[in-house]
Amino acid sequence: MPETPPGGSTSASMRGSDGLLATKLYVPRPPPGFIPRQRLADQLEEGLSRTLSLLCAPAGSGKTALLADWCRRREQAVAWLSLDAGDNDPARFWRHVAAALDRVRPGIADHVAPLLAATTTFRDLAAAVVNAFAAEPADVVLVLDDYHVIDAEEVYDSIRFLIEHRPAGLHIVLSSRADPSLPLARLRAAGQLTEIRAVELRFTVQETAALLREALGSDMHADTVAALTARTEGWAVGLQLAALSLRDEPDTAGFVETFSGSHRYVLDYLAEEVLAHQPAHVQDFLLETSVLERLSGSLCDAVTGRGDSQVTLEQIERANLFLVPLDEKRGWWRYHHLFADLLRARLPQRQPGRVDVLHRNAASWYDEHGLADDAVRHAMAAGDSAWAARLVERYFDEHYLSSERATVQRWIATLPPRLVASRPRLHLAQAALHVVGGRVKDVENALHDAERVLHTVEDEPFEPSVGSTASRLANMPAAIAVGGAYVAHLRGDEEATIAFSSRALDELSDGEWMLEGLAHSTLAIAEWLGGRLQEAERAVASIIDWWQSAGDQDLIALTSSYLGRIQSAQGRLDSALQTYHRTLEVAEMSGRPAQPAIGVAYAGTAAVAYQRGEFDNAMQHLDLGLPLCRQFVYTLPLAIGLVTLAWIKQAQGDAAGARRAMEEAERLTDPTVADLFNPVPAQRARLSLAQGDAGWAARWTVERGLSHDDELSFAREPAYLVLARVLLAQHEPGRALHLLERMHALALEQDRVGSVIEIQALRALALTATGNDDAAVPTLADALILAQPQGHIRVFVDEGEPMAVLLGRLIATQRTGHAVVAGVPVGFLGLLMRAFEARTGSEPPHAVPGGSNVPGLVTQLSAREVEVLQLLVAGKQNRDIAAELYLAVNTVKKHVTHILDKLGAANRTDASARARELGLLSTPRS
Repeated sequence: MPETPPGGSTSASMRGSDGLLATKLYVPRPPPGFIPRQRLADQLEEGLSRTLSLLCAPAGSGKTALLADWCRRREQAVAWLSLDAGDNDPARFWRHVAAALDRVRPGIADHVAPLLAATTTFRDLAAAVVNAFAAEPADVVLVLDDYHVIDAEEVYDSIRFLIEHRPAGLHIVLSSRADPSLPLARLRAAGQLTEIRAVELRFTVQETAALLREALGSDMHADTVAALTARTEGWAVGLQLAALSLRDEPDTAGFVETFSGSHRYVLDYLAEEVLAHQPAHVQDFLLETSVLERLSGSLCDAVTGRGDSQVTLEQIERANLFLVPLDEKRGWWRYHHLFADLLRARLPQRQPGRVDVLHRNAASWYDEHGLADDAVRHAMAAGDSAWAARLVERYFDEHYLSSERATVQRWIATLPPRLVASRPRLHLAQAALHVVGGRVKDVENALHDAERVLHTVEDEPFEPSVGSTASRLANMPAAIAVGGAYVAHLRGDEEATIAFSSRALDELSDGEWMLEGLAHSTLAIAEWLGGRLQEAERAVASIIDWWQSAGDQDLIALTSSYLGRIQSAQGRLDSALQTYHRTLEVAEMSGRPAQPAIGVAYAGTAAVAYQRGEFDNAMQHLDLGLPLCRQFVYTLPLAIGLVTLAWIKQAQGDAAGARRAMEEAERLTDPTVADLFNPVPAQRARLSLAQGDAGWAARWTVERGLSHDDELSFAREPAYLVLARVLLAQHEPGRALHLLERMHALALEQDRVGSVIEIQALRALALTATGNDDAAVPTLADALILAQPQGHIRVFVDEGEPMAVLLGRLIATQRTGHAVVAGVPVGFLGLLMRAFEARTGSEPPHAVPGGSNVPGLVTQLSAREVEVLQLLVAGKQNRDIAAELYLAVNTVKKHVTHILDKLGAANRTDASARARELGLLSTPRS
């Protein structure tokens, strides 16, 4: 593997998109002859005290012009976004909303941007906006113009969330031709909705008079004004057309009498009186450029074949021919929606053979400027679906990495199914989309389809927008092999993972660092699958360096979580913590808001803290990590964090809460994935056992086809540990012991200390269940000696009462001087016993009221024995103790004998040392 992959560069598509985005954020200038409408502006101003303002009326009612004039005349900050159909991709929608807000409230984009590439619920993006305003309040009006183009439920849902949790200072204004999918009735009932509808938008007689005065330069007779207002029903575009015509109309009364303001009439009028009166070259220009949503001089030149489009656009604007500027520099325009509708209807009638050519020219220009969505749309409109498919493939990587996966899915959905089925790169694109969704079977099917048609298609040039070296699709044979390795490792198939990864590396060309990094990643994971943890640790650490060089934060975080789990399996909790802390430190050094990927490190830290019995520490990290994990593109880290949360709740006595957390984790994961990568099913079964439902756990092992005689593998170890527990619960310790001894041998062979600790703990319980206490206690001692240096606590405590009893026997055995048992540090035993007491909420066995209640002692000291011990440690002799406590000397001797026996001490010096280890000297005398 090369030491570092080359860094990425900004693509033409991103630069082009940023340039066109500015036109969507531009507050339009009111059209020539616009009349300010103070009554409506006052209504909008009054609505700022409410949650939402809604302007809802048909096209041509003057919604945008009214809002634009109001926004430009007020001092409060306004974030404007003109919506189009592309904003139905929720990631794109929120990227644009963040860009609009960032213009007036700098920093919003920094809060939202990290979530865009990762989020699985777009409410999180709305929540990021809410949180940003909560942290630094500011008065901002957010205007979403043309909201009727939105039909994506995910966008609806996230806007509903934003409205329901609207932070102080943020006011939302929507303009739409139809009622949006929002809780309008509830907002209306709560007095939180301002509505301006078609009735309010109709021009009054006075407003009509002012409009005509502005257009004609003089006042019209009041009766004529009233008649025109009535005939148009105050419809803005109808009045605008009337004013345009009246400039050259000598018989104003006659004109008004025949004028109709209906939608159909206006379209006919636009065709007969506006379009038909233009010079032929202007008519051709208007018709040919109507295929475009937005117009610029360069784009129109490319589409029409002209060289004077910029001048023509400026002339059309001066002639008031329904051309709306989209920036201050007169670089971009759009036609009024009604005028555009007319032009598009007339184009195939006037130039029937020209439409496809115009769309093809537009697609070429958009592709050249890296504007993928428009390029694909125009290629499809040109009837060239094969070209559209090539464009989807060309821009796939860019949109996949930038989170606009819904856009890619929409593109593929518009293509003919037979075409999609014939193109291996589209199958690979679908496989990658399924990876994000966690649907392993769907990934497998898509890869199979890609390989099936790979050799049936002709080789054609492929130039991905991110460059061939960074593309997941450029080298199709290698990409299929990488996908095969991905599926194989999730299935727990080590050999197939190695085979596919090696095949991918063989297929690669020099410099294809993205696919090379993915292939080496699955090779490293194969070491993990095989239980070769030292080799896996080195390989995974190398992969982390690889992704750091590439700058892929998501893969850095995910791979670091693998490294932490590998180190935990080795029993090296400190090393795992260091791995997670490095990830967090790098994030903090960046100075940017926490990205979703960082949630993985918080969740890993919480798992280690839980194992050490540090519940508060674990919960603090889960509180930070779970919200971030919910936004992360990969769901497994969230599921693992929820498993940790479930066990914390179980330990704290909240059984229902534990089940809820575990059930949520189940919903996030694919049960067909190997236990090593999806520990949730095994943990769910283990939780059922802990909660007394051995039947459910037993059924799970049957469904999984588990047997104590199976061939073992590290990848399935969590499931077989559950099977061992089930066999113990079913009073079959012999079979459990047979299974555990084989697992122990394999773990020892591979130096998996974390596994050895857990297996030995269960072996000790199995030995006890067979009546072999002589072997059980040393076996438990062996596990404890391995566990103590790194602080493994819960691996013992979560086994419940049987382990507590066995631990008590071990402590009692210490006084015999058994070599293995004596090697267990007394302080560690005290920690374990305190953890058991906290679990049950009761006193330990043999506690004496008023006595010591000291963890680490099987038989507790009585109150009198504690008093004797205090004096003994102080160096008092038996006679002195007897005098101070008013006891007979023989009685003191008996107490001393009992104390030495209970402490497992050989003499007074040993007793003093044990007393200090167990904290007995801090116990007050009664």
